[in-house]
Amino acid sequence: MQRRHFITLGTSAFLAGMGLPAQAQISDLHDAINKAGRQRMLSQRMSKAWLALVHEIEMPLAQQVLNKSVTVFEQQLADLKAYAPTAEIKTTYGKVDVAWQEFKAVLVGAPPKRSNAAALLQADAKLLALANQGTTQFEAALGKSGGYLVNMAGRQRMLSQRMAKFQLAAMLPVDAVTSQAELTKSRTEFSAAMDVLRNAPETTLRIKEELALAEGQWLFFDSALRRPSLGGDTKPLKDVFVTSETLLTTMDTITGLYTGLKA
Repeated sequence: MQRRHFITLGTSAFLAGMGLPAQAQISDLHDAINKAGRQRMLSQRMSKAWLALVHEIEMPLAQQVLNKSVTVFEQQLADLKAYAPTAEIKTTYGKVDVAWQEFKAVLVGAPPKRSNAAALLQADAKLLALANQGTTQFEAALGKSGGYLVNMAGRQRMLSQRMAKFQLAAMLPVDAVTSQAELTKSRTEFSAAMDVLRNAPETTLRIKEELALAEGQWLFFDSALRRPSLGGDTKPLKDVFVTSETLLTTMDTITGLYTGLKA
């Protein structure tokens, strides 16, 4: 119960942190990479929350996560479109806008139900690919190694949500074989990226402390992912949802720390 209380507090803090304060506009390319990368994460987080509602688990929290994520995605999309420094990036975010409208139509156009899950996953895959393209373009525009680390740390946020999403999809089941394969791939990518971040010369002591915290949270999350949900027992799926939120909170802090390095 204590651990669950801690996790819930962490989730609430993350939601508050994504509440779009007055200075929501993008300040520089480091910030643009961070927010562009957060769009990748939100595409997966919204699907995760939607699938949780289909499973009828953590429903008040899942609805809160979904509502807040939609708001943040739309505000950040407007900010990124306004900030886009090149014609190429402007074109990408025009495509992101179109893909977002298609995804949103499935996401909130009707109550979440199992029969729409495959269409949702197809739409979020398109949105994720374009959001990733935009993030990569912002990193190239910066042209410094620090941008790579912001991008990589930000991608860890996305992977935390992607793994949870595919676990929830596999348990519906929606294309369970593909979902499990993507989950395994994401798990491997997450672990490899943690090694890169930990060993990067730019990684400060403060960031290493946060990475150590994330490693501990990853153990809880990975354990939940590996626990089968049998005989209608929803606890493993609840644990996946909640621990993915906790890991996300810490990885968002880490991404913010890399964003602030500016070197």
